Amino acid sequence: MSSGSYTGDGYTGDVAVGGSADVRELPGLTISKLAVSEMANNAYLLRDTTTGEALLIDAAAEPEALRALIGDADVRTVVTTHGHWDHHRALPEVVAATGAVTVAHPADAADLPVPVQRPVEHGDTVQVGGQTLEVVHLRGHTPGSIALVWRGSGNSGTHVFTGDSLFPGGVGRTWSAEDFVSLIDDVEQRLFGPLPDDTWVYPGHGKDTTLGSERPHLAEWRARGW
Repeated sequence: MSSGSYTGDGYTGDVAVGGSADVRELPGLTISKLAVSEMANNAYLLRDTTTGEALLIDAAAEPEALRALIGDADVRTVVTTHGHWDHHRALPEVVAATGAVTVAHPADAADLPVPVQRPVEHGDTVQVGGQTLEVVHLRGHTPGSIALVWRGSGNSGTHVFTGDSLFPGGVGRTWSAEDFVSLIDDVEQRLFGPLPDDTWVYPGHGKDTTLGSERPHLAEWRARGW
């Protein structure tokens, strides 16, 4: 299953800046994806279908658009995947509007415009209502980049929100050979290793993909060095 393919629930993950969110209704969790800013950042609103509690991944930009996305959702948490400026420009406004707890890895915390109230490390978990997201530290794009893995409930499958660490066609940008090796090692060992091929990947920019679509190209990525 490649990016943009039909998932059986009408969701494609294809969104455009200025357009509406694409909404995925899964057993236990509703995922809404919105593109914002001149960088075409993806923001994801996750809402527990039982409790109504919600979590936002990357308050990237355009606070008014993000507040419209949130609507009446009970946002308790905002997770920032990494410290790059384009992923947290609306964080102060979203936190002020919702009172949400800010979550990020401590290695990137100093780059955020508001204090990180809950630092998380590899292997920690973050709750959205009754649903559990696993924190995966992916070192290389930034020192504190993280992904969030939701293993689903019922037949909803496995889902991973990768920030700028994994995209269709390769890992995220790095600035040294050492950082590249670190990132591709972590992506292979911490995502492709334990997670199944049908794991849906929601990146920080652009279209979605699956681990199965990308797995055949891992050796090619490593050989080309990006």
